[in-house]
Amino acid sequence: MAMTRDEIFKEVQGVLVDALGVDEEEVTPEATLMGDLGAESIDFLDIVFRMEKAFGIKIPREELFPAESLVTNKEFISNGKLTHQGIEELRKRMPHTDFTNFIEDPAVSKIGDLFTVDALVNFVEGKVK
Repeated sequence: MAMTRDEIFKEVQGVLVDALGVDEEEVTPEATLMGDLGAESIDFLDIVFRMEKAFGIKIPREELFPAESLVTNKEFISNGKLTHQGIEELRKRMPHTDFTNFIEDPAVSKIGDLFTVDALVNFVEGKVK
């Protein structure tokens, strides 16, 4: 039986509460993993591992968090911001993510804001269906 979006959210919420030691109330759909929930890059491995276990799916690291390989590519970055090409590449790699706010100021330092709880739920939802 397929999980509902709400069930997926609850499961993702539980994963983040356990992995990051945050309160359930803090894990809202809009919350960013790094900015709001205090995740660091080392936590992403733990989150991926826990999500694989919780949902019984395989998650290649680059698939969920593809930004690392982008920021080292000179075609995709100019003056600390993603180029149009960089944004398009990131969009391709992260179809589960909302880019609306990011496009206004595509600073490399803001890439972390793309990793929201909602993006994780969208990602899992795509995997389990």
